[in-house]
Amino acid sequence: MALISSKLKFIFQIGKAHAYLARRFSSQGLGFGDMAVLYQISKASGQKIRRVDLAEAVGLTASGVTRILVPLEKIGVVKRESNARDARVSFVTLTESGKELLRDSIKSAEVICDDLIPNEKSKK
Repeated sequence: MALISSKLKFIFQIGKAHAYLARRFSSQGLGFGDMAVLYQISKASGQKIRRVDLAEAVGLTASGVTRILVPLEKIGVVKRESNARDARVSFVTLTESGKELLRDSIKSAEVICDDLIPNEKSKK
């Protein structure tokens, strides 16, 4: 058996947790990555963020974020907003339905996380 560090074991556990969340979320109609993007938009200053900053916040490339945002924009969850001072820059914001979807998704995610990481009281 190969010996690995506790750090690598921890990373494996994170990967397992991510796979579990992604599987459980796929039945919700919104992916776990989608929810992470919506959450980052919601906590940005003024609830708007440049795509490049959003990519940095979620650990994706700018094109990776665009691949997530395009379908979300088509269904009316996010929208683009131009920058009054610089036409080359645009922001992404949540629509009202996007805010509602995020609230509902967070509730579902919290339940899923409780299943994944039970409280000490529920272990007894």
